[in-house]
This record gives sequence, structure tokens and C-alpha cells, in this order.
Amino acid sequence: MINIIVADDHAIVRQGLSRVISLASDIYISDEAKDAKELLSKLSVTAVDLVLTDMSMPGLSGVELIKQLKCQFPLLPVLVMSMHSEVQIAAQAIKAGACGYLTKDSEPEELITAIRRCAKGGNYISSELASLMVFAEQDKVQQLHHLLSEREFQIFHLLAQGLSVTEIANILYISSKTVSTHKHRLMQKM
Repeated sequence: MINIIVADDHAIVRQGLSRVISLASDIYISDEAKDAKELLSKLSVTAVDLVLTDMSMPGLSGVELIKQLKCQFPLLPVLVMSMHSEVQIAAQAIKAGACGYLTKDSEPEELITAIRRCAKGGNYISSELASLMVFAEQDKVQQLHHLLSEREFQIFHLLAQGLSVTEIANILYISSKTVSTHKHRLMQKM
């Protein structure tokens, strides 16, 4: 039996994932979390075989959450399921230590396959996303966003969502001045 914990800030997504996963007799959702704080708290008392997490949640999320999970639980596989289908985001999740990356428009069978493979120590990325990553690597020289640090890219992504410097500072738990500095640097690079 593969015991997993699901972290997503949307209750309806967690319930939907629960229904999909319940179709597999060898996978069991031990617990759920609505954010990183709850996830880390539950992981400190609950043993699971895999974390299935969203990439974007309030507070700590994305690359920082993956790094925190890998720091505290180095052997625990982290599978990301996100609405973001951009190659850069998937690549950063994998680089941070995620064992796999799926988009939320994936078929239920693909999710089950990814959970099984990652829980056994393997890796999983959808074939479409893998193809995009391979061909994007060939065009890397022409893509300026590859010059950005992880933090600069994260701030770039949040700015692109229309968030203000103050809102970004609150989400990332850093000062507005630090956000402004990163914004200035990324604008220079881009």
C-alpha cells in the first residue's frame, strides 16, 4: 500500500484527487493539508510514502516548499501537480528535488502511474512536458528568463500574475525592499 499526503489550498481539488486516487486499490491518502505549514506539521507526526503537492499555495510554496521538504525529509518523494504547464516552472520543481511533475489537466490514469513510479523511487514527467523541456533546452540561449536566479524568477512569476511588491513580500515572507531589489535585477537581465 502506498500512503500519500495531498497538499492543495483548494478543498475541491483535494476531494477530486481523493476520488481519483480511491480508484487505485494500492494507493491510500493518509492525510490532506491546505498549506505548507499544515503539511509540514502533519508530516512530522505521520509517516507517508509520497507527498503530492500543488506548486502554488498561500505562504511557503513552489520551489521553497520542495526544498524545505527535501531538507526535512530527504528520502520522501515529492510529486508536484500544478496548473502551471510552463517548462521553466516544471524544471525548477525538478531541480529543487521533486521526483515528478504533472499538470492538473492530466488524465487520472497518468496521476496514478506517476504516484506509483515516484513512490518506488523513480521519476515521472508527462511525455508532452518532457518533450517541451527537451526542445526548450535547445532554445535556451534565446530565452532571457534562464538568466534569472530562482528567487528572481519566482518574483517575476508573481509580478506577471499582477501582484504588487508589498503583496509579494507578504507571500514570500521577505521585505518589500528585498522584492524591489530582485525586481530591479530581473528587469536589468530581461
